[in-house]
Amino acid sequence: MPTPNQTPVLSVRVSRSERDLLEQAAEQAHTNLSDFVRRKALEAAELEVLEHRVVTIPAANWSTFEAWVSAPPKAVPALRDLAATRPAWQD
Repeated sequence: MPTPNQTPVLSVRVSRSERDLLEQAAEQAHTNLSDFVRRKALEAAELEVLEHRVVTIPAANWSTFEAWVSAPPKAVPALRDLAATRPAWQD
């Protein structure tokens, strides 16, 4: 178990050709293999989490959720101003 000042290690097995490809991609990205794999794995994880379409609401929180959904919309002046702004591509 790592001490508080150490970062845990994640070990992944890849074939020789997969490692060669990852090394080539890391080199093209001007970074080392570890940083490249970590960055790409985190990007993929974020996308996976964002694409998760099932939301579970605990029964204890259901009434709070229903109240939030049923509440009247709040005016957000910044959004109203943004909606009234001519898009940059139409200038």
